[in-house]
Amino acid sequence: MQGLHLTADLSHCQCDAGWLTDAPRLLARCTREVAGAGLQVVNQLAHTFPATDHGPGGVTATVLLAESHLCVHTWPEQSGVTVDVYVCNFGGDHSAKAHALMDAMVALFEPQQVLRQVLQRGAVADVKCY
Repeated sequence: MQGLHLTADLSHCQCDAGWLTDAPRLLARCTREVAGAGLQVVNQLAHTFPATDHGPGGVTATVLLAESHLCVHTWPEQSGVTVDVYVCNFGGDHSAKAHALMDAMVALFEPQQVLRQVLQRGAVADVKCY
């Protein structure tokens, strides 16, 4: 069960607005970056949310990986994006690939502010679960 879960909260994104609203375009870029990082695509799905009084609808793009997943959620009305990259390390350490994928996704959106978090999954044996 050991793996690496990376998250990034991106604010004030300066990228082309299409990256925040065009689901097919974003999903194609996600799969390209996954392959570029050396990870394996198993399946993919994207959904565009309807526009509201606050602006255009955002997108959720998910790429299912043999190693786990990439998920991107956009909020165009806030110029914000969240990115999750999770890789299990069964059969090999995919941590460097996860970091490369996260770096590529962050660069795509050109955020002015980034909050990154790193979580080691399944690494502690004697943890009390609730």
